[in-house]
Amino acid sequence: MTAPPEGFRHLPGHFPPDAQASLLEAVRAVVARAPLYVPTLPRSGKEMSVRMTNCGALGWVTDAARGYRYQATHPVTGEPWPSIPGILLDLWAEVSGYPHPPEACLINFYSATAKMGQHQDRDETDFAAPVVSVSLGDDCLFRIGGTKRTDSTVSLRLRSGDVAVLGGESRLAFHGVDRIYPDTSTLLKNGGRINLTLRRVTKP
Repeated sequence: MTAPPEGFRHLPGHFPPDAQASLLEAVRAVVARAPLYVPTLPRSGKEMSVRMTNCGALGWVTDAARGYRYQATHPVTGEPWPSIPGILLDLWAEVSGYPHPPEACLINFYSATAKMGQHQDRDETDFAAPVVSVSLGDDCLFRIGGTKRTDSTVSLRLRSGDVAVLGGESRLAFHGVDRIYPDTSTLLKNGGRINLTLRRVTKP
């Protein structure tokens, strides 16, 4: 593959530095109410290398007992997820091309050694809506392929403030994060990368 699949859009530097700082403060407010936790994989119970939380009416979670799913409450605290910050709702309205608001925003924190294996976002029931992703902090090497795990892939570097949109053919494309490039951003005082993933879960 020499180019990302149809429907994939990369918007470099969509959020300038001042907007990144505002978005980071909004994320910190969410994390204060819905703390980051370490998710585990279905069946094996193996811990993922990222820490995660959510905001919105629904949050994506995973554990050994019940697997991948969306639910309305934090799996550790039992509290409802905080609302999605307005700056992210504005982003969705601007870039999604979809007439209904997102229901979930998954927040993943990557340390310098964290990765995300190739996967499809397919736990939703409405694939007409794209997945909208925001990068904050250190750069990462993002890889995306086709709708089959065996399809060839293309890699690109995502930097702080970049937005990626997976719509159309790319909505069910396999994708992942192969590595983090430490010390490539000063946004997060102790380094690392935050990825925000906006999704519509149910059909309107």
